[in-house]
Amino acid sequence: MEEKPNYSYISQLSGGDKDFEEQLLDVVRLELPQEIENYKNHLKTDNFMRAGDDVHKIKHKISILGLEKSYQVAIDHEDSLREGIVNDDLYQRFEEILNAMTTFIQKA
Repeated sequence: MEEKPNYSYISQLSGGDKDFEEQLLDVVRLELPQEIENYKNHLKTDNFMRAGDDVHKIKHKISILGLEKSYQVAIDHEDSLREGIVNDDLYQRFEEILNAMTTFIQKA
């Protein structure tokens, strides 16, 4: 993965308000694991439309964590899933993004 999750967007959004930054990170910490679990469960059951919906939700966290290039991967993966297609390349790249985000929020 070329880019790494970061605080750039969160810092920009908060205007230096550390309490706001922490609240935003708390929301990501709370919601992201459940969204990832839902995504994986929907893939396992071949419910690609719902998996696309899950990617759509995760996409917002990708943006919040400053992953600009990964955002496009998520868009492409979401579109593919909604067409009923699991593109192996997009799937692998999206998995790398999810792993990087999970590691980041666990350490944040």
